[in-house]
Amino acid sequence: MLIQAGLRGVQCVDFYAEKPEYLESCRINEPEFTKCSTRSIQAFMNQVIKGIPEIEKSFGSIDPMKQDQLVFKQDDSDVATLAANLTELLISGFAEMVIKESNVSKKDFSWLTKIYLPKMRMEGMYKMIGRILLVPLRGSGKILMEIDDLDMELSTKTRLIERGGFTFYNVTSVKVEMEVGKVRANMENLFNGQNKMVEDGTNKFFNDNWRDFFDAMRPLVVETVERTMLDLLQKVFHLFPASFFVEDIPNSLTLYGRKSKMIA
Repeated sequence: MLIQAGLRGVQCVDFYAEKPEYLESCRINEPEFTKCSTRSIQAFMNQVIKGIPEIEKSFGSIDPMKQDQLVFKQDDSDVATLAANLTELLISGFAEMVIKESNVSKKDFSWLTKIYLPKMRMEGMYKMIGRILLVPLRGSGKILMEIDDLDMELSTKTRLIERGGFTFYNVTSVKVEMEVGKVRANMENLFNGQNKMVEDGTNKFFNDNWRDFFDAMRPLVVETVERTMLDLLQKVFHLFPASFFVEDIPNSLTLYGRKSKMIA
């Protein structure tokens, strides 16, 4: 059941006041909490992927996920110096995600989540100037990157807040570490269309040396995933009280020893 909470002059926001059947609550002070939490988050994300109307309305599709624009600059790396503007990004592959482990800190109730994707695909439009693996680049066009056997570790920082008589997670940051099994990429119009043969040869060079290429592109890929996941998690956990996931979670006053800010 969705209810609305609001303050005078503030738009009301819907959230779930009753726990849906697809959510399994776990108790953090019980020995098997991590197993329970891993199982619970896997089932919950399966439902998110299947479709929860309120999430689809606020965030959009989960697979593919969209990122309208990402401006990126890297100038302190031995393998790449880049200034890039990515637009119309589509990130696919999360429909097959496996939650390998879901840990929650007893200290501050932040999360450490290990996720496996058999394949992640990023595609969109790019404008780029700089160098990758000593290759000078200046171009714009379509970009495609496919990553096989992607292991990710998400460190998610949260702050507990009170709303409508419930305690919620306020997701404040997401940091991602990743290891990959194989990377394939293609960037069209690498040299502003001046030499298609050199463009094809450069893409082949990047794919033949995919480990070095990914090391060069890793900060861009990581930032794309971090921004997208932060947006998703903020909107998801705005809808569902924290106690739906951690049954014995304290309220913010108990955890922080002072009254936290109330929001609508």
